[in-house]
Amino acid sequence: MEYCVVFAVSLLSATLLPLGSEGVLLYYASEADLTTSLLWLAASIGNTLGGMTNWFLGLYLLRYHEKKWFPISPALREKSAVLFNRYGQWSLLLTWLPIVGDGIALVSGVLRTSFWVVLPLVFIGKAARYALILWGQQWLLAP
Repeated sequence: MEYCVVFAVSLLSATLLPLGSEGVLLYYASEADLTTSLLWLAASIGNTLGGMTNWFLGLYLLRYHEKKWFPISPALREKSAVLFNRYGQWSLLLTWLPIVGDGIALVSGVLRTSFWVVLPLVFIGKAARYALILWGQQWLLAP
């Protein structure tokens, strides 16, 4: 059950909802009977799926690209997509950042970045952050 809570909170905190998964993860990591690696995996997968939700929202926004209120003209979007897909894809490693990370994932969807490029980069960034958080807790609490 605890792993499901970590998964759910991590998923929701990676969307546009203002939640923080780190506290929940650290709370459950302090429980002696829980496996740290499974908590890391649950948090990493949940947060990655939340980030991918933002990518899908970006793709969905493309339905409105011909509307006057759409903030990016088709020509600028195409030019931006070429630049982002050539040079900016590595920024997807930073989707773990608060607020900024949601925007990176959203923009990568609007710019039609390949799912197979987005998924591993988002997972690596988010998994590395959770690994550092858990490592830091163990280092700080070590005798």
